[in-house]
Amino acid sequence: MWMETLKAYIQNQSQWMIHADADGRGYFLREEQESFIRKKQMYTDRNAFIVNNQTNGSVLRTTESEDKVQVDYLVHYSFLIKHGFDFYVEEISQERRATFQDGDMKSDEPVNVEGNYRELPKIERENESIAPTKGGYDRLAAVRYAERWWNTFNPAYKSFENDCTNYISQSLHAGGIPMTSQSIKSKGWWMRNNSWSYSWSVANAMRWYLSGSKSSLQAQEKSAAHLLLPGDVICYDFDGDGHYQHTTIVVAKDPSGEPLVNAHTTNSRMRYWGYEDSTAYTKRIQYKFFHIL
Repeated sequence: MWMETLKAYIQNQSQWMIHADADGRGYFLREEQESFIRKKQMYTDRNAFIVNNQTNGSVLRTTESEDKVQVDYLVHYSFLIKHGFDFYVEEISQERRATFQDGDMKSDEPVNVEGNYRELPKIERENESIAPTKGGYDRLAAVRYAERWWNTFNPAYKSFENDCTNYISQSLHAGGIPMTSQSIKSKGWWMRNNSWSYSWSVANAMRWYLSGSKSSLQAQEKSAAHLLLPGDVICYDFDGDGHYQHTTIVVAKDPSGEPLVNAHTTNSRMRYWGYEDSTAYTKRIQYKFFHIL
């Protein structure tokens, strides 16, 4: 019984996303509905439209107790976006957990919530400037890596429950930026021997590191998103309280010159950089735009 309910729930979401005259009531649980409405408005404001949407789900595991069933499932959205005369595909893949009682859905939420990571370690930057590596930063290689691993984990690295910054660090490293030689978590930018620096794996630490590092990983802060290039980084403070909780990498520009980004935690590909469609979004959101040098 719960399987049919879950299928109908996902199918209704898929249909609603491409029918602008529907308000979505009854298609989403409370926490999600506002984020989907913001997503549709975000496309309208950009003069972009979802012309097709494919949504697939697969059950990962179930747990039953008395009259309740907990279902962990994976849902994958593919949106065909028309923007002006151009088309592109945005994808989002997310592990979710739904609970059912007597066949009725009582709750549905992401297993890993965007903006939920609050570790705020103190870190140090290198004081001495390090000469750039020969050949510089290979943006194409960084984007290729971000595209290859956007919806899975590279077994060569440790993965995290909140994996957004780890994934960005891997992409930057794939672009030819060498790790620092430090072995203290509060210093440098590195991952080795099943250990890692805070700046490698924690969003707020990476934001602070990028704003003044003189190591092999250096960046220049820009005033607006459209000034970024593929291979650059955006940091997100959803609450506007000065603590950054999420990191993305620019992989393309839309026809208006605005960045499209890839990310982990909620695995996303070619997603509009503003993240108005995130459940973590608030009107107090702050961004940092970093051009990698």
